[in-house]
Amino acid sequence: MNGQRAYASVVAAYWGFTLTDGALRMLVLLHFYRLGYSPFTLAFLFLLYEAMGVVANLVGGWLATRYGLNVTLASGLALQVAALMMLSGLDPAWSPSWSVAYVVLAQGLAGVAKDLTKTSAKSAIKLVTPEGQSAALFRYVAWLTGSKNALKGVGFFLGGVLLSTMGFVSALRLMAAALAVVFAAT
Repeated sequence: MNGQRAYASVVAAYWGFTLTDGALRMLVLLHFYRLGYSPFTLAFLFLLYEAMGVVANLVGGWLATRYGLNVTLASGLALQVAALMMLSGLDPAWSPSWSVAYVVLAQGLAGVAKDLTKTSAKSAIKLVTPEGQSAALFRYVAWLTGSKNALKGVGFFLGGVLLSTMGFVSALRLMAAALAVVFAAT
């Protein structure tokens, strides 16, 4: 696969991931808000997501160098599908403390997935940037980062729409299926 085509494939996978990741944030936040959880608990639900993202960021570059971008991209997508399916298994009969612990663990998995996928997408820029052309590299990075931020916002909106139209579990399963298709296509 040539550099441009490989880059396009990675960016498309990253975009699909970014939509589901933004939607997942909104689904979790709004679902638990509806259930009456406190603002502190709502913030706590995302603690491991951020912490594991830092850990994955630290080792993601090493993993990509050692095993290749394909492995880190595939791992990130697969982990996100697993996190979505894990969250869809949340049982309303569980105690609030067990539900929070379960969601925090699933969010930690999603945090690892986010940074493995991000490492692959940002590293793939080198495939299409000619040696010594830092201006082109900065344009590609700016474009990828800008598109990611825009799609994350669309994902937030998508999460709200899916929650209000399909419900929590069905929305998670739909997103897992859509991301599995992205995984298979890449």
